[in-house]
This record gives sequence, C-alpha cells and structure tokens, in this order.
Amino acid sequence: MTKKKKDGGSLLKKLLWWLPIIILGLMFALGACTRQEAKKESAKTESAKIESSKTESVKDGKNQSKYSTSEEETTTITESEEETLQESATEKEVQVEENGNYTSKEEVALYIHTYGKLPVNYITKKEAQDMGWDPSKGNLSDILPGMSIGGSAFGNYEGALPRANGRRYFECDIDYDGGYRGAKRLVYSNDGLVFYTEDHYNTFEQIY
Repeated sequence: MTKKKKDGGSLLKKLLWWLPIIILGLMFALGACTRQEAKKESAKTESAKIESSKTESVKDGKNQSKYSTSEEETTTITESEEETLQESATEKEVQVEENGNYTSKEEVALYIHTYGKLPVNYITKKEAQDMGWDPSKGNLSDILPGMSIGGSAFGNYEGALPRANGRRYFECDIDYDGGYRGAKRLVYSNDGLVFYTEDHYNTFEQIY
C-alpha cells in the first residue's frame, strides 16, 4: 500500500515537472504559427497595395489621356468658333442693298455675289459713249456724275482665268471717282466667279 502511494506521488511529480515544458512547447509552436500567418497576411496586404498602385496608375494614365483629348477638342472648337466669328464679322462689316450705289472692291464683289449683277451706278462703255462719254477726254464724271463703267465683256484671251464650257467673263471699274479710268477692275463670270485686279489684268485675286 505504501509502495503504491510512493509510485503515485513520483508519477505526479514527473507530470508536474513536464507540464511547464509541454506548455512552453505549445506556446512556442502557437507563436510560430501566428508569426507565419502574420507574414502571409503582410504579404497579401503588400500584394494588394501593389495591385492598387498599378490600378491607380492605369486610371491616372487614362484620365490624363482623356484630359489631353478633351483639351485638344476644346482647342479645335475654339479655333472653329473664332473662324466663324471672323467670317460673321466680315459679313456684318460689308453689307449691300440691291438699290445701293457701290464702287469699292469689297462692296461691288459682294453685290455681284449676292444679286448676280452690277450695282445700279454702273453703265456699259457703249451706253456711256452713246450719252457723250469720250474715253480720251476722261469726262465720264462730267457727262454722267456718280456713274462707273462696267458690264462689258472680258475676253480672257491669255487664259489667266479658269475656263469652262459656257463660261463668259465681264469687267467693271473699281474705286472710280472721276476723270480717266484707273487700273483697278473686278472681273466676274456668268457662273459666280469674281476676281480682282489692281494692275489692269496683270495679276488676279479670286474673291468668290
């Protein structure tokens, strides 16, 4: 009986002696597992950050591209609006009425372009001569005050202006203010072309 008690006490002492060691071993193993899990979580977090950074970079690139495209479109629209405004301003600056008298390059060209004929203050060479005009005397303003020569045919014999079947050209004086005729002319066709020459047919500027 006594021997059994001694054996039991000895076994209990051994268990008590090993128990702290076992507990420490379990704690160490648990700590190792926890650290391993923490490393895995850290790696996942870092990977997620990298992916997020890549996504943001791609978004930024797309946004920058959209911004650049939008900026180019805005610039194009602005330039187009400016051109439209300039054209509109030009049309507003030069206005003609069908019964008005005009002698300037811009006004007569617009008049021909708009109404397909010369202003009422123009008369052909034949009509003016029939009424007493003598080109050698330069007396048009004396015979017919306020009138200008225009409406006679222009041959285009040198081919300086574009030719087409059925196309005919006519000419009229520009900026005439009395005396002898000057070198400025408008040459216009029966199908809508209008040219300006300031050196008596040597060079031409197309207006319409």
